[in-house]
Amino acid sequence: MHDPDPPFRPVHRREGYLPLEDLGLIGDGTTSALVGLDGSISWMCLPRFDSEPLFCGLLDHARGGHFTLAPEELVEARQRYEPDTGVLTTELRSTTGLVRVTDALTVRRGADLTDDLSAGRCELVRSAVVLAGHVRLRAVLEPRGGGTVRALFSGLELRPSQRPDLRLHLRSNRLLTDLRSSHDLRQGDHLDLVLSWGRFHRHHRFEADVMLADTAAAWRRWMEHFDYFGPQEALVRRAAITLKLCDHWANGALVAAPTSSLPAPIGGIRNWDYRYAWIRDAAYAVFALRRVGFTGEADAFLGWALDAVEQSRNPRIMYTIDGCPVPDEIEDAEFEGYRRSTPVRWGNGATDQRQHDLYGEILDCADQWLRTDQWLRTASQVQPALWVRLAGLADTAEQAWRQPDQGIWEVRSEGRAFTYSAGMCQVALDRAATISERLNLPGRTTAWRASADRLRRVILEESWDEDAQTLSAHLDGGGVLDASLLALPLRQVLPADHPRMVATTTAIAKRLSAGDGLLYRYLHRESSDGLSGDEGAFMLCSFWLADNLTAQGRLDEAEELYASLCARTSPLGLLPEQIDATSGEFMGNFPQAFSHIGIIASGVNLARAKTGART
Repeated sequence: MHDPDPPFRPVHRREGYLPLEDLGLIGDGTTSALVGLDGSISWMCLPRFDSEPLFCGLLDHARGGHFTLAPEELVEARQRYEPDTGVLTTELRSTTGLVRVTDALTVRRGADLTDDLSAGRCELVRSAVVLAGHVRLRAVLEPRGGGTVRALFSGLELRPSQRPDLRLHLRSNRLLTDLRSSHDLRQGDHLDLVLSWGRFHRHHRFEADVMLADTAAAWRRWMEHFDYFGPQEALVRRAAITLKLCDHWANGALVAAPTSSLPAPIGGIRNWDYRYAWIRDAAYAVFALRRVGFTGEADAFLGWALDAVEQSRNPRIMYTIDGCPVPDEIEDAEFEGYRRSTPVRWGNGATDQRQHDLYGEILDCADQWLRTDQWLRTASQVQPALWVRLAGLADTAEQAWRQPDQGIWEVRSEGRAFTYSAGMCQVALDRAATISERLNLPGRTTAWRASADRLRRVILEESWDEDAQTLSAHLDGGGVLDASLLALPLRQVLPADHPRMVATTTAIAKRLSAGDGLLYRYLHRESSDGLSGDEGAFMLCSFWLADNLTAQGRLDEAEELYASLCARTSPLGLLPEQIDATSGEFMGNFPQAFSHIGIIASGVNLARAKTGART
């Protein structure tokens, strides 16, 4: 549970790894790092989210590399963020004293985080101060695969063996002669470390405290745009910052998660690389961010999504940060995987899948982009080539919905005609007609509108299973359930209070329940996805359930469910992709943007429903 002032707790590892709940995220809009409760940084990719990792101890504690700053004889620790910032503090208690380590990927002095410009300084600051007693503080920087070190300027130059493209510079306020050092410190003493890449600071003053203060100030200026009054406000604030930490500020891309290959479940093979931007995530993220005051980020992400689609020969479900094709999926035998869960993967094989919901995701992004600034965009701002592309996608959706695809969950089995995919084809037709009508753009407007209405009826009739009293995962009915059906009202395919949608909500809450408000995406015994093993409860699906309850007027149930989901966050207010329903452990890539979108969107929906405002 999110706790701005958490108690100290012992540091535990399983098979050499910290629980995901004991990791905090920092970032600078270009890359990010995970800082452990034990003072270690076990994950950081340089120079950006989807680069090869410099520290990869998260996927192999013995060989992956890390950057640790911690006292010897560590007993217990706690972590918290500086309020309304991405600056993280870790307090570590040893048998002899207490030390506080402040970590940040720093940004420029005076940076405006709403600008679509790079704000990062290409620097990681780790600043330790002894709060009580005395400690022997260990500083160990070990890159993946090792490297060569030499004295340079006011510190050390490091050339990682596996990353010849990187030239790193480690500086300190104390003498460094090696990447491993120990320092005897007493109350009030400081040890500051700054790791730089991309540029060196031969003649710059060493002011770690100033860099941290400038970074915190930039975050707090950004949070002045936050606009939300509703349940779990502190956690919604933190969720907004977490999404910003997954955002590439210069071009607007949002990575699904900053990590790769964290398993769901532990010991399984469902280990994927999520360090890319999904078009699907764009519409959900934009809708959530815009509703809590961050219209600039929303507009930037929409623009990125439309640029990526426009520049592609064929639209893809995901792209790299630069809007390029995602690399081919490969398995890396070098690493044992988090808690010995193999394989470790880089790249993502789902990028070339057929997923018909893509047409609706793109047209919905376009519709939201055109609604920016309170309907100020006009037909003249829609480039003819873009509109031709968008109209063509609507035409494709009109025919594609009956064809098998791999669906929203990117199954690796034979395709089916998924109801959610058909629903998003309906979205594509509806949004194309809406854009054409509103801006008087040329197109098959009447035909799109008629096809959208017809497809809505098809979904209600063909996927309905009278015996099971539910819409089905597939258009041919059969009563097989899929939690993605809960998203149909959220995308305005069906009204949430339609009798068949109400019945479907009830069926999903009962039959896909993992207990205590958690939901599985689907049951593997009923719906094979081509992979062995089961998985955990998928957090976003439970937020979708809360949204449906809210829209159906069942506010007490919705608020109770929402509170229980929010209570599952880590003390830092972070969520994974999935939860182990038995133990409550975090599973899958972490932190997961989709889960934090759920915190924001469901909170907004509840707040507006309780005040009678339109959602």
